[in-house]
Formats: sequence, C-alpha cells, structure tokens
Amino acid sequence: MDGLVRRSPWAGVLIWCVAVLSLSVLAAAAVVRSTVLDAEFYSQVLEDERAYQRFYDEVLVDPAGTPLTQELLDRLPVPQSTITSNLKVVIPPETLRAMGDRQIAEVIHYLEGDRDRLRVTVDLEPVVANVERLSQAYFGDAVAALQQRAEPDFQAFVQRLSELAAQVVAGEAPLEDLPTLPLSHGQAVAATDALMRLVPAGERAGLRPTVQSALDRGDVAAALASVAPVALTEEVRAAAAELLREAREGTWVITVDVAPAREELAAVDRARSVTRLFQEVVEPAAAVLCAAALTLLWLSTPGPVRRRLMPLGWVLAAAASLTALTVLLLRLMPVGALFGSPASWPPSATRLLTDVQATAVDRLLTTAVLVAVILLAAGALLITVGWVWETRPGMPVLTDPRHGPALTFAVTACALVGTMLAPVAITGSSPRVCQGSAELCDARYDEIAQLASHNAMATTADRFIGPLQDPDIVGQLDAGVRVLLLDTHRWERPEEVADRLSTSDFSPALRRRLTGILERVNPPEPGLWLCHSVCGAGALELAPALRQIGDWLRANPTEVVTLILQDGVGAVDTQAAFEQAGLADLLYEPDPDPDRPWPELGEMIDGGRRLVVFAEKADGPAPWYRNFYRYGMETPFAFRSPDEMSCLPNRGGTDKRLFLLNHFVTAGGGRRLDAGTVNARERVLERAHTCERRRGRPVNFIAVDYATIGDALGAVEELNAERREEDGRFPVERSPERLGDAVRAASPSE
Repeated sequence: MDGLVRRSPWAGVLIWCVAVLSLSVLAAAAVVRSTVLDAEFYSQVLEDERAYQRFYDEVLVDPAGTPLTQELLDRLPVPQSTITSNLKVVIPPETLRAMGDRQIAEVIHYLEGDRDRLRVTVDLEPVVANVERLSQAYFGDAVAALQQRAEPDFQAFVQRLSELAAQVVAGEAPLEDLPTLPLSHGQAVAATDALMRLVPAGERAGLRPTVQSALDRGDVAAALASVAPVALTEEVRAAAAELLREAREGTWVITVDVAPAREELAAVDRARSVTRLFQEVVEPAAAVLCAAALTLLWLSTPGPVRRRLMPLGWVLAAAASLTALTVLLLRLMPVGALFGSPASWPPSATRLLTDVQATAVDRLLTTAVLVAVILLAAGALLITVGWVWETRPGMPVLTDPRHGPALTFAVTACALVGTMLAPVAITGSSPRVCQGSAELCDARYDEIAQLASHNAMATTADRFIGPLQDPDIVGQLDAGVRVLLLDTHRWERPEEVADRLSTSDFSPALRRRLTGILERVNPPEPGLWLCHSVCGAGALELAPALRQIGDWLRANPTEVVTLILQDGVGAVDTQAAFEQAGLADLLYEPDPDPDRPWPELGEMIDGGRRLVVFAEKADGPAPWYRNFYRYGMETPFAFRSPDEMSCLPNRGGTDKRLFLLNHFVTAGGGRRLDAGTVNARERVLERAHTCERRRGRPVNFIAVDYATIGDALGAVEELNAERREEDGRFPVERSPERLGDAVRAASPSE
C-alpha cells in the first residue's frame, strides 16, 4: 500500500477525499435521523412555537376567519359562545398534543417507508369523555339559569332534541329521557326548523305540518318518528353508524393516499423519497466507503502508530468544516416554505405554519452544527494526541504529570472567577422595579393602567363550564394580569332554588321536576366558593384560592395586586376567609376619604401592603374591604358585539379617581371568537383614549375576557409609557369646568 501511494500521489488524495465526503454524508444521515425521523424533534418544534396554545389564542380568534366560523356555529342549536368558550374543555391542549404526537408517529412511519399510505389517526376517546362531562354540567348550568327567567330554557330543549334526532338518524331508538318541556306555538315552530335541517329539501314541505303538530302538543316521540324515515339516505345512515361504532372503540381512522399529484401532500412525498434514498442507498454506501477509506488511509501512512493518528484527525476536521460550510450556505440562502398554506387560511394560521417550519429548519441546522462540532472536537483530539506524542520530550511543562494538579487548579479557578464576574460586568446592577417596570415606582396607584381579568376564577385550567379565562389565577398573574375580578358565592341549596321557582310562571309539576334535576346534577357543597353564577358549572374554594394569590405576592415582592369582588358572600365571612388564607400582612387599607390621592407604588411596596381589595356591594367592616364604587367608576359591561362598546356612565358615576373599563363582549356568555378583535392592542388603546377624553380621567383597570388572547397587556404598557412621557396630562385635581365637560361627554346623548 505504501508503494502504491508513493508511486501515485493522486491515489492518496483520492482516498483522503473519499474519506472526507463519506464521513460528511454519514454526518448528514445522523442529522436526518435525529431530526426528520425523530418524533421528539417535531414535538419540541411545536412546543417551541407554542403551536397548540396558538391554535386557541391566535388562529381560532383571527378576525379574518371568525365570520366564517361564526356563520357555521350559528347553524348549531347550541349558542356559539357555549361552544367556543368550552373548546379547551372539550379538546384541551393536552388532548390536542396527544393527537399531535400520535400523528407525528404516523408521519415518521411513512417517511421511513414502513407504510405505503399516510394515515391520519384521531383518538376520539378523550374527546367523547370530555363532551359527556360538558353536556352533563352544561345541562345543570342551563337548568339553573332558569331561576332568573320567566319561561323555560327553550334553547336547552332544542339542544336535547337535536341530540335525540342524531340518535334516530344513527339508527338508535331513544327509549327514555325524551324532553317534555311545554312549548309555545312559536317555540314549536323553531324546534320544527331545527329538525327540518336533517330532512332533504324536497321532503320538508310535506313533513313540516306533521312534525309541527306533534311538537305543538308536546309529542316529541311522534315528531322524531316522522323525521327518521326520510332524514338521511341509507349510505349516510350507515356512515353515521360506523362513526359511532368507531367512537365507542376509541379510534376513528382516516387513511389518505399520498400522491405527488396532490399539491398539499407533494412536499411530504418528496421528503419520503429523500429519506428512503438516504436510508436504503446513500447511508449504507457511505458507511462502506468511509470504513474502506479510513482503513486505507491508516495503512498507507508510514511510521509508527502516533503518526497515523494525525491524518485521521485531519479527515474528521475536514468533514466537520465541510458540514459547517454547508450549514452556513443554507443559512445564507433564502429558503422558501416547504409547505404552503391555502389562500383561504386566515393570516394567523399561515403565520403559525411559517413559524413552525422556520423553527424546524433552524433546529435541523443547529443539530448539523452540533454534529460538526463533535467531529471537529474528535479530530482536534486525535491531532493533539498525535502531536503531543511526537513532541513530548520538548514539552515537559505540559506533559509532566507533576504539573497536572497545578494546571487543573489554575484553569478551574479562572473559570469560576470568570463565571462570577462576567455577568456583573456585562449587566451591571439591577434597577428597582415596581409592577414590572422601573418607570412606575414613583407613579401613584390611581395614575397607572393595569390589566384586569374579568371573571378570573372561571378558567379552562380549572375545568369551568363556559370559562372566560384560559390559565388559572396564578397563570394569569404570571401573564401580566394585576387586577382580578372574582365572584364569591355559596353553593345554592335545592330548597333555595325551589323558593325562587315558586315566584316564577312555571307549573307546579315543572317546578318539582326542575328541583329534582338540580338535586342530581348540581348538589350543594358547604363553604365559600368562587363561582360564575352557578357553582355546579365550576367552583374554586375561596380560602385556598386566596392563599395562592398570597403565595404569588410573596414570591413577587415588587408587585401590587387588586381584587374586585362581586360579593355574593357577606363581608364578615369574606373577612374570615382572608384571615384564614393568611393575608393579613399584605392587605392595603385605602384612605377613608375616596377623594384623597393614592400613594405611589413604591410606597405601597416598601410598606409591604400590596393587596388591594374592593367589593361591589360591601363596604367594611374591615378597613381594607371597601366598596369599589365609592372609589371608582366604570363603563357598561353588557355589550353584545364589539361595535356596541361605549363610554357611557355606569356604576360609580363619573367623578371617581379609579376608572374601570369593561372591555369584553357578553352575548350568552363569553365570546372567544370576539376576543381576537376586542383584545387587539390598537382596539384597546383606541377605546381607552376615547373614554379618557370623555371622562377626564385616566383608565386604571382594563378588564378583558381571555386575557392571554390578543395584546391587551401591550396596550396597558403603552398607556403607561404615554403617561410617563406626558406627565400631568390627567390632573387629579380638576376644575368644576373640566368636571362638567367630562359629565357632558359621558352623557347618554353619546
């Protein structure tokens, strides 16, 4: 071999080049295996981009997509607010994540060539379980809502009727639990309309009189029996039965044939071709060539073993350099999206897909750099060992074992000193921070804007039915919320419900039936609770929830938190709950005179009294428990659409130091789809500025639903920045003329 190389120098160059190229190919294969063919890679990319969370917080509420979504939801017999607000209950992020992980495994099987078709697999079992729980709790909530109405809950009746119609369509005969709510003629007509949606258009005219007549006399069984024979074709009925069967088994499998002709799947097909080529041809050939080339290089290098280490090291270093150069070129080249989004997608969905792809490419290239670093380190080690081995006699300082401990100590000491001093040298000392900003410490409490969460206890995280926030209370505080609007309640006893029903227009039989239902689906629990209207639809124990707020405050000593309680619990019992939660040392006592200026945030923080508590009804007896409307004013809160929002006076009048801006839509419940529009930074700023001009006071609390959707926090921060730049724009002491202007601007003539 030595003779061959000496006779033909080009043979040695060829061997070296083959070794470098084949090793580079093996490095690329290692990158592909640890990224494109690794399930953890995809899962981490989705987590890095918060893909599952962004689906709820950005894609679903994108204003560009909500008209179509609302149009579809309006066709259902259940209020759309009930559906959208409970999406995270029916399909919570963890369930969506589990579905994603399962689908990732299917994609990898396809890319590896284990399957000829890409299978989209959806596990319905957790969704079905959540829907069942939601329907039970929602029914309890709907029935309890009747306590405030003068007529039965017709919407709940139509929902149940539609569920039974679906059973009939699927070939299942509902033998019990038929709804028997008495209907007016108008309600019977509306229920008939709901059933007619299941009937082919050509059959509706002849069938409608029979169905409506049955519903007029309350005969639901006859109405369903009339609809069933003509509702759907045998083919669709068979498909529905198959779907129900699959759902009961827990899995619904759809198999999609992947072909290059299908544009949306062409990129997946190309990726499959590349990965199979790598696995079946390129990687095995590179492994054989690399082993042969390195063996030849070892045998062709003259001299002892120590001289043969250095050429191998240079091969590794060259392969590392080639890999790094490839990564550099890929980063410099404009790389388009691998998967394009349809033109019909809303912008937020396109952004999400683009961000996920960019993160995936970035992680892939980062992995390639890591592989190059490993190759380079291995090569450098071989080169250094060979060189030191050759030159050991001339380097006694580095090679003498007696100097090892001293060198180790010196290097370690330098590393430790550098680790301790470098951060200080780079960042310097930290400025004082109040309420998350160094600029707010000398601002008064009644001068700053703060983000408030409406019905902060009703969260997806705590499994409320009809939640109005997604994270739990601590999660909202971590996300920047500093004002929590909470509702305190006692669990209603069935006899209390019966007393209220006795004053309604319900028949005695219906009252007894409703009371019996409530005893089953909404059993009372003793104690004090945080609930949203009905505790059966979700409840948190009051004292433990307050204790969590106190723990958060102690862990964040530069923050001030405000609670505004819709107090369904008496003041004395509420005071006892705060004491039980151990909050006595944190509670701030407002000045008894509501016209006095509030202290600066820095003073409140230095004094340790950083929890301000207001009530909607109570005013004491505890000195820290004050009626909010003595100190503050608000806007209306019953807006049914974003366009209805106004600055009209509501509770508290027009001349208070604190200003609560109710900035949410309530149309049959929270409107998740509207949150993307309502909570947009510009929308919040525009309304805040408008109401400030008309009231002559700065907005202090901006209360929103779904506080983590949109950018209401960004609007709050911008408001505070504006006030800092224009100090004195909102004078606390106002002249009578200015007050009159504010009252006239906020008058109903608006």
